[in-house]
Amino acid sequence: MDGPALNPPLLFISDVHLGGFSKSRNARIQSELIQLINYCQRNDIRIAILGDLFDYWMEYPNTIPKLGKSLLDRFETFNKQMGPTLFITGNHDNWTRDHLSNRGFYLVHEDYVFHLDDKQFLTLHGDGLADPAYKLERPLMHRFLRAPSFVKFFQSLFPPNIGIAIMKHFSRITRKMDWDPQKEKKLNNWAKTQLKSNNHDVILCGHDHIPRKKQFPFGTYINLGTFYEHRSMVYYNKNEINLVCWEVNSQTLKQFKNDRH
Repeated sequence: MDGPALNPPLLFISDVHLGGFSKSRNARIQSELIQLINYCQRNDIRIAILGDLFDYWMEYPNTIPKLGKSLLDRFETFNKQMGPTLFITGNHDNWTRDHLSNRGFYLVHEDYVFHLDDKQFLTLHGDGLADPAYKLERPLMHRFLRAPSFVKFFQSLFPPNIGIAIMKHFSRITRKMDWDPQKEKKLNNWAKTQLKSNNHDVILCGHDHIPRKKQFPFGTYINLGTFYEHRSMVYYNKNEINLVCWEVNSQTLKQFKNDRH
């Protein structure tokens, strides 16, 4: 599949964590995200996903998770009309095979660099990158869980129903660890260094669940925050980039107001 046509207007979203909550909360999150997709399709807005759409996504050779079917059905229709949606997997949904690609996503497991207007974008999930040149090493546990040898061993040891249940339980524990002020500081400093020393003009990621925009003389770093809690995301159009949120009652995008500072 060719790379996605990332033409503005463009909406970046991450950390939906669908499947990681109670049945009623999962239903609410899925419904609100489908409403957002409907809004994007009506207004010709492309979407890019920067990881952790699901919690926890694990495909076995002949088994896919029973998770988010309505959402994936809606995305499949969206992808057929709008073209492939970029999906950079996160640390909660990187055990993939062919299913998401068959649904029309353009799947990436590391980072994705592209140009919009006169800007170079670096997009990633935020839990780390395998390429040592980026100097953003993944935690040992994340590297271990992503290793093909571990995946093969785990899936040979546990049948799908047990294996997926184990990883869902483990995922709930690690999701609580994703919010960490030290991770916020680490990503802020890392983005500042990357923007200053490389050709990137904009860096976008999620992972630590803290929505924020940092403007430097040499570039912009934005953390998308979470859809499941903040309904926050990044909107790019006409050379403007903003941290916005999905307003469910009015069914529109509004400027995100960060009350933390």
